Amino acid sequence: MPIALRADFDARSMRVAAKRAKDAAQARRLLALAAIYEGASRSKAAEIGGVTRQIVRDWVVRFNADGPEGLINRKAPGQPSRLNDAHRAALATAIESGPIPAAHGVVRWRLVDLCQWMFEEFRVTIAKQTMSRELRALGYRKLSARPKHHAQAEGAIEDFKKGFPARLEEIAREKGVAADKIEVWFEDEARIGQKNKITRRWAKKGTRPSAPHDQRTASTYIFGAICPKDGKGAALVLPKCDTFAMNLHLEEIAKNVAPGAHAVLILDQAGWHTTDKLAVPANITILPLPPKCPELNPAENVWQFLRDNWLSNRVFKSYDDVVDHCCHAWNKLIDQPWRIMSIGLRDWAHGF
Repeated sequence: MPIALRADFDARSMRVAAKRAKDAAQARRLLALAAIYEGASRSKAAEIGGVTRQIVRDWVVRFNADGPEGLINRKAPGQPSRLNDAHRAALATAIESGPIPAAHGVVRWRLVDLCQWMFEEFRVTIAKQTMSRELRALGYRKLSARPKHHAQAEGAIEDFKKGFPARLEEIAREKGVAADKIEVWFEDEARIGQKNKITRRWAKKGTRPSAPHDQRTASTYIFGAICPKDGKGAALVLPKCDTFAMNLHLEEIAKNVAPGAHAVLILDQAGWHTTDKLAVPANITILPLPPKCPELNPAENVWQFLRDNWLSNRVFKSYDDVVDHCCHAWNKLIDQPWRIMSIGLRDWAHGF
């Protein structure tokens, strides 16, 4: 049985729509149906469209249902996903909890491991590409893990963050300075030497890029401290990590504290940080971090930035060459206060 075209269009409106259409296939179909509105046969319309009469019939059905938009090519729906909501919820749980080495045979999930896990748990077979799409749809990405000390006390980081504002207020009262005159500084040391780091780099897929790597052992230490809120820092490059070197660094930090301000210096509990032999300047109060919680110190991220961008992939000729490059890298960082702010600002330390 022939199907009549919908009555709210005519040949003229169809040709106008074809003229405005940005899809060539849609315009061709609109012109074929315009000919039918003008009284042409279905065979003539099929000739105009370059198709068979059955396809013209399909166009009419789509046009009657959705108008001109119904004549635009639609993306094929493809096969329905083999995973349902229950599968996805179990997959998310498995990723969050991580693999059990004794049971799964791996210490981290790979796509192929998750495909095997999905088959063993639900007897559902999917490809690695499909698993990758599902994980991305769930919001997961393959990220570098942040190191965490195995003996870190449970809740130590959260307790330190929670009590930090009150501790700053207490220090301000003890030192007799206004709360807005307290500067939060972070301090740490980094060892830089001839046995240097090799970083990731762009290269052709399937190749193995190379980089120079020295095996000599001359090294030095950067004693560095940053004040992220003001984008400033203070550092010394010294041959040893000991109390004498730390005293020199404290003096350098004290010189960079604003007049009338008081610095709260946050650092780890290394021996040369906590010894009674330290001569702490009057404008500095030392606040140790909880044991085994280096991730609270953004100075760790400063070292990562310096190594990745300015100090790695090099061969240092001598000890003096190491010192020169360390000084140059730190001075380059100090000249970019916005960089210190970007790396060092933390909500728990500056967001109140």
